[in-house]
Amino acid sequence: MTVLVIGASSQIGHFLLPRLRDAGIDMLLLSRNPPTGDPSWIRGGLPDAMPELPRLDAILCTGPLNWLAAWLSATHLKGHPHVIATSSMSAETKRHSDVPAERELAQVLRDAETLLTATCASRGMPWTVFRPTLVYGAGMDRSLTPMARDGARRRIFPFPMGKGRRQPVHADDIAQAMFAALGCARARGHMFPIGGGDRFTATEMFRRVRRSVGAMTLPLPLPRVVLGLAALASPRIKGSVGRLDSDLIADNTDLENLLGVHPRPFRPDPSTWRRPG
Repeated sequence: MTVLVIGASSQIGHFLLPRLRDAGIDMLLLSRNPPTGDPSWIRGGLPDAMPELPRLDAILCTGPLNWLAAWLSATHLKGHPHVIATSSMSAETKRHSDVPAERELAQVLRDAETLLTATCASRGMPWTVFRPTLVYGAGMDRSLTPMARDGARRRIFPFPMGKGRRQPVHADDIAQAMFAALGCARARGHMFPIGGGDRFTATEMFRRVRRSVGAMTLPLPLPRVVLGLAALASPRIKGSVGRLDSDLIADNTDLENLLGVHPRPFRPDPSTWRRPG
């Protein structure tokens, strides 16, 4: 089996590559700036800087779904590779956001999902799409990791108060799901929500992050009235503040029944927030 991995240096790719190597799968790893000395890496990038590719058995993509969909629709590949890609639960959770940019993002994701699945169907290529919730686990995310690092450095940990349920998912569990889809016929033509093994309030999520940073910090809860005033002063946080009392969760039933993947509970420790290597 030969697979093309797009997003090999991402947080999901960090956990996906060892799984593919251990299985003896031949990989082509796409990068705009590939490292030297490893023939597995090839130069290129979505959507309009892709190299000539050999016949592939699968394409695994953790990069921007809209770029992948645009490239696939404009390209006729050799063979019928199984396209396995990540989207985001933001396609639904931000659909009715008060922030225009967030509504636009949700629309871009849904349009990309539609284009990808339609292109694959017209070319006879199987597809599988995963919609993860909040992703963490390799110190590369732009949500929980900056919060953890800032708290450890400043020894003060401000955290929003919110009653909405959260379900952060570890990047390794997404990698496991993508790997499992490679050999699972029942995964073809399926869009899987994927969230972590725990559901809890937003407040509890931030509390667990604070306890995990490996340093004594002073907790600083931020009531909704304070956050509301902050959103007025800084409109870019209006969307995230508005969702604090909304549930941002995923139903893992199909993931567990069809792929046998059971995401881990949210139990971060200091190593969770360190970038690999």
